[in-house]
Amino acid sequence: MSLRNQVALSLSLGFSSFALAGTAHGQAFYLQEQSARGAGRAFSGEAADTGPSSLWWNPSAIAGITDPEAAVAVSVILPRGKVIDTGTLIRRPGQTFTPVGGDPVARNPINNGVLPSGAIAVPLSDRLAVGLAVSSPYSFTTDYPATSWARYSAARTKLLTIDVQPSIAYAAADWLRIGAGINVEYTDATLGNALPNVLAALPDGQQRLKGHGWDVGWTVGFQLHNDWATVGFSYKSAIKHHLKGDLEISGLVGPLESSNMSLSGVKANFYTPAQITLGGRFRATDRLTLNAQMVRFTWNKFDAIRLGPPLNTALPQNYRNSWSFAGGVDYAASPQLTLRAGVQRALTPTRDGERDARVPDANRWNFGAGASYDVSPGFTIDAAANYVDFSDAPIDRPTAAYAGTPAQTPVLTSGELIDAHALVLSLGGRFKF
Repeated sequence: MSLRNQVALSLSLGFSSFALAGTAHGQAFYLQEQSARGAGRAFSGEAADTGPSSLWWNPSAIAGITDPEAAVAVSVILPRGKVIDTGTLIRRPGQTFTPVGGDPVARNPINNGVLPSGAIAVPLSDRLAVGLAVSSPYSFTTDYPATSWARYSAARTKLLTIDVQPSIAYAAADWLRIGAGINVEYTDATLGNALPNVLAALPDGQQRLKGHGWDVGWTVGFQLHNDWATVGFSYKSAIKHHLKGDLEISGLVGPLESSNMSLSGVKANFYTPAQITLGGRFRATDRLTLNAQMVRFTWNKFDAIRLGPPLNTALPQNYRNSWSFAGGVDYAASPQLTLRAGVQRALTPTRDGERDARVPDANRWNFGAGASYDVSPGFTIDAAANYVDFSDAPIDRPTAAYAGTPAQTPVLTSGELIDAHALVLSLGGRFKF
């Protein structure tokens, strides 16, 4: 294999975060803000609630509706935090390990975001209904300055997903609702990071990866209910994503200059996890409803990014399965006004020793409060605020540029995510026609 091809292969390590980056607000790079009503109780009862607001979590939620209904929501996500250097070292060819240099603190590398969502459901009979939900479950942007200590792991990463879920649901009995849906998902991703030249005095090179693709998954669910309780279960499948795009490398000089290139038609595939959700809503009094929900994420499916020609390699990720747990309340303060509150605990699928600056994830607590107001019999406004508190976590995944070549340049990453939190403000409306 030529040096040029070996360098291209090692540079493809940047694909380890192709379409995946940043600290989101559900778990790893998953965004759960698909309902303003659900946000108010920290997403503690969505699999067991009814109507189009719960369609993303459980397609059986629309079974038995009597009128066409729609729900729309928008969430403003305001993340804050620091990714700091605690002693990252780099070793260029023929030299000893030295500090990586650059700004030792990256403040607020995850951009503010606006996340819209919506769903509609139409009854075909008193038992059968169809619906359509549109959401964006994995979408955000991270930016690290060109002078950041983390520049060799991440510079700018932008991810957009659009998930369209047509669903059908049926009230099979007075106590049983069932449903199923297809998830058609579009993914578009761009990432960039710096590349070290062989001498520290030389400016860094750059690489940029861009790709997109369409893929399909599925969701099934059911709800059991009586006069005082509803229990909901759903399974949302893992999705194997196939992306095709371009790799551009520039700014390399000296012995690496011949590795500047532009490749088109680069292919990659990876999995996003299945979600197994169990939720319940329990009427404690005429006014008070208790909610609970737990979600199992099969993040172990995200074990590697597999690259096709001309790179032909697999890049290990080694995520682990994880959980989220939530509890909350709905309280009918008046016939028009419902108040909500909830708390959620979510565990990160990333592992110590394998966490990088592009995905600075951590365990988190999510505290939510919200309200709904019935403006008229056919229109309800939902509003919520969530405060998400992240644990401090190490950024400690070692990497190597130009691995397996004479120019191999290992980077021993030593950093930390600290003081990370996010404020999420959600506003939505529900309509009956």
